[in-house]
Amino acid sequence: MPHVLVDGDIISYRLGFGAEKESEKIAIARTAKFLETMLWEDIEAETYQGYLTGHSNFRNEVAITAPYKGNRTAPKPKHLGIIREYLISAWGFTVSDNQEADDDIAIEHTAQNNETIIASIDKDFFQLPGKHWNFVKKSMKEVTPEEALLNFYIQILTGDRVDNIQGIRGVGPVKAGKLLSGCKSEADMYAACCKAYGNKDRLRETATLCYLRRTAGEVWKPPGE
Repeated sequence: MPHVLVDGDIISYRLGFGAEKESEKIAIARTAKFLETMLWEDIEAETYQGYLTGHSNFRNEVAITAPYKGNRTAPKPKHLGIIREYLISAWGFTVSDNQEADDDIAIEHTAQNNETIIASIDKDFFQLPGKHWNFVKKSMKEVTPEEALLNFYIQILTGDRVDNIQGIRGVGPVKAGKLLSGCKSEADMYAACCKAYGNKDRLRETATLCYLRRTAGEVWKPPGE
């Protein structure tokens, strides 16, 4: 029976927007039903831990090229606050400190030898090997260590539009994959990224923003450094 790590950020936003025209009571009821169905019926979890992102984030200081998540100007769901409070009080979700829920999840997943199930629809987690549950499609995907490393370096090249992380202009996942084709090690992938960027400082900024911490306080470093 698996231990599940739940991405509370996406759940609280999705359910919040879905209940925009409903009462707080209905928003909470839907949240409870969603978690009960996902954990006990869909995944058949034995244990779980949920995570939410707090107010502080070290990436805000790392981002120089463009403000981290500076493109997020749309209004938040009106029930977002009450849903988050419910997740914390009723389900024991924890709130991150100076990092994101994604980092907390990655740290715990790594501490458990990548043997937990990550419940999210965020593709950023595919830089982590192991099992990933998509709670929208209700499907499980298993990522190998080799795939996880490649996914991370593809993200270094492409950046992340959702988080306003600037990669290389004109480079999408397909082109990134071609740039990394033939690479047989992480050192090869890093060298290919250095060549594509032509600027190690920009590469390092993007990689640091994209990288999910595996241990507390960790900051990404190039291979061999």
